[in-house]
Amino acid sequence: MSFLISSAQAAEAGAGGMDPGIFNILFLVGFGLIFYFFMWRPQAKRAKDHKNLIGNLAKGDEVLTAGGIIGKVTKVSDDYVVLEVCEGTQLSFQKAHVAAALPKGTIKNI
Repeated sequence: MSFLISSAQAAEAGAGGMDPGIFNILFLVGFGLIFYFFMWRPQAKRAKDHKNLIGNLAKGDEVLTAGGIIGKVTKVSDDYVVLEVCEGTQLSFQKAHVAAALPKGTIKNI
């Protein structure tokens, strides 16, 4: 029955082509660059901006918290900020939970 099965012959190695070791290194470098530009760099920029926002908080600023509460800063300490959410109602928050500074007069327009 061997006349139905042809014997397998190995193909000769082709000349040229890229070395698999160099291809793997280029692949890892490319992956690292993609990771840096699409994930690490934007996150570091957001963290830097948030740190500047927290560092520049002052009495009278209008801010938005991470929970969606809008208020005017009445007191700032090292770790906490006190917001007046309506007349006579003040809430304390950690500075890290301040998400954004709003333009002056935003609370009156709401």
